[in-house]
Amino acid sequence: MARTGFFGNLPQDRRDQLMSLAREVSFATGERVFNERGKADRFWIIRTGTVALDLHVPGRRAAVIETLGAGELLGWSWLFPPHRWHLGAEASSPVRAYEFDAIAVRDLCGTDPVLDHALCVYVARVVADRLRAARVRLLDLYAPYGAGQVP
Repeated sequence: MARTGFFGNLPQDRRDQLMSLAREVSFATGERVFNERGKADRFWIIRTGTVALDLHVPGRRAAVIETLGAGELLGWSWLFPPHRWHLGAEASSPVRAYEFDAIAVRDLCGTDPVLDHALCVYVARVVADRLRAARVRLLDLYAPYGAGQVP
């Protein structure tokens, strides 16, 4: 695996420990990976393909917030109680990914403060980026034309 994203911040032995918990999975185009408010009990690192993150908008079609690709983390809600997805996700092309069981990763982090810290810092950055992307996209879709730009 490339030394980018979360894995790039870890020493080799910690990467190996984490990867020992991974299993390879695939999703077909159009397949739902998870639904908003569902149980967040796993996460993925995308190897190939793309996944659209979407947000339920009452009275409208779900709004696609962001599209993720190779090397990106899919899912962060598994790390924080109540462990429910904040967004939905659907494969927008055939996807291959590494899947991680959330409980096993949280248990490993409980015994390894270095891994725990690196994972929490990385996921916090991902959450901040996704929140900004959601704000920009929702303003793009629903704000009056000419309302201004997002700082």
